[in-house]
Amino acid sequence: MAHPFRLQLPALPRFKRPPELLYAADERPPTPTLAGLALQHVATALALVAYVLAAAKIGGLDAATTQAMVTASILGMAVSTFLQSWGGRLGSGMLLIHMPDPLLVVMSGMLAARHGLGGLVLVGLVNGLVALGAGSIVPRLRTILPPTVAGIIVCVAGLSLVEPALRHVTGLEAGGLRTADVLIGAATLATIIGLSIWGSQRGKLSALLGGLLAGLAVSALTGQLHGWEALSDAPLFGLPHPPSPVFDIDAGILLAVAVLALMTQLDVFGCVVLMHKMNESDWRRPDMRMVSGGMRACGLGNLVGACLGALPSAASSANIALAHISRSTSRWIGLLTALLLALIAFLPQVSLALTLIPTAVIGAIEIYAAAYLIVSGIELIASRALDSRGIFMIGLSFVLGMGVILMPELAERAPESLRFVVGNGIIVAGLSAIGLNLLFRLGISRQARESLEDTDGAAEPIRRVVDFVEAQGGAWSARRDVVRRAAQAALEAAEAIQNDDRRRLRGIRGSFDEYNLDIELLYDGPELELGARAGHAPADLLDIDESAFQHALDQALSGISGIMLRSLADRLQSGRRDGQAFLRLHFDH
Repeated sequence: MAHPFRLQLPALPRFKRPPELLYAADERPPTPTLAGLALQHVATALALVAYVLAAAKIGGLDAATTQAMVTASILGMAVSTFLQSWGGRLGSGMLLIHMPDPLLVVMSGMLAARHGLGGLVLVGLVNGLVALGAGSIVPRLRTILPPTVAGIIVCVAGLSLVEPALRHVTGLEAGGLRTADVLIGAATLATIIGLSIWGSQRGKLSALLGGLLAGLAVSALTGQLHGWEALSDAPLFGLPHPPSPVFDIDAGILLAVAVLALMTQLDVFGCVVLMHKMNESDWRRPDMRMVSGGMRACGLGNLVGACLGALPSAASSANIALAHISRSTSRWIGLLTALLLALIAFLPQVSLALTLIPTAVIGAIEIYAAAYLIVSGIELIASRALDSRGIFMIGLSFVLGMGVILMPELAERAPESLRFVVGNGIIVAGLSAIGLNLLFRLGISRQARESLEDTDGAAEPIRRVVDFVEAQGGAWSARRDVVRRAAQAALEAAEAIQNDDRRRLRGIRGSFDEYNLDIELLYDGPELELGARAGHAPADLLDIDESAFQHALDQALSGISGIMLRSLADRLQSGRRDGQAFLRLHFDH
């Protein structure tokens, strides 16, 4: 018997469900499984509250102010996570858990040192407004935010995690290699990998939680669990206390906050794309309405947190990694996670206890997240055909982004107000990718034509047809699989046309608009017959003369060409125009 009340979530676009998922976006797991998965996401997100504690330490905040900052940040995370999972116009409808934004740790710490939590109010307001603005204009920015740009940002984000992750897991951050930290990190990472690859279905669902528990167990055995005495200073229950806002902040710092906020939204863009790909086995391009909703959710959560002095939040790559491990992307998990985060925000002892997870354990999780982001970014980049423009855009963006990561002294030569911007590899790589993509797109027409009048023989025009499709597919950055299919179909069509001495290829046209790829072959002679016609029975071919046999064979080959073209192209159209025959091959993109 159906339950009399069932919460109705806003509808999502129709997805082709990947078979490897246990629970897809719109599927509600059984209650025990739902609770277990949500608790894993809560534990992962709260472990990353260490970024808030790091900012508080930089700012020299006392225990009470730090607790207020933690509470405000968790509430902001909860609001953004709820809206993301809810969907509609205010969220992506994806399982995107939010965490404190690591890009703003240093800047927020410096402002907190100078102005207290009141200095973070304006930071959060600027961050939230930039996110809302980006959410409104992103649907119009399809040409400057192709999957290759998102792939660069995601990949560089993963690469930027490598150095801090290794420092956290080896203890080098504390001044030297620590054997205990290496053992803790190795146990955590080995457990995550082992359960993810060889574990049962239940084991895969709890891989990250198992890694956390394994890391905590080794930490206890090696005497590395510290800081629990801080719990005695925290109340059992607490309400957030909004600080008095401070608006006297240097304009250069606010500009840096705005640029960092834009980069955070590009990261949200990449995260929405990743989750969309995980839920769509026939993924083709970013859904800009989902991306726009994802940015709005981030902005609204940061505006709420800003009123309380929170560190702004961003989509958590570690939680995306957890969704990948557990093969569960249900947004019901995100809704329950958000409610639990909101509850924990009012329980200071619980939130503080979770933030005392050893650094080496967090480092092991960061290593997995880095590996997942790097590979996911490469997949996004490789999904599109590339010509020399794309190669230079990707290569130079990586060089510039990794350059400031590997050589941080480069940022020291920039004006002080811009050091936060030019010193961050993700920002530099993202801006470089956007700028170079726009620059290299100049002069690229969405329509192209090539004449085949000057070709000799039968083989040369066929070769030039294939070269045209592949070259234009790379120039247009079309999906690699569509370009491959279009080239194969154009080859088959050109051969079918040239097989008849009465026909001669005269030209080829192509057009592309991100949703459609059309290839049109122009030729003289009778139209190519694509429909299968009734022919001779195989036994009858033995009783006909040579000329009739050749005609029957040509008829059979024509039917085969039509069948192959219909299997390769999404639509076919043939006819005559201006005294010339044409064959149009259409491909959904």
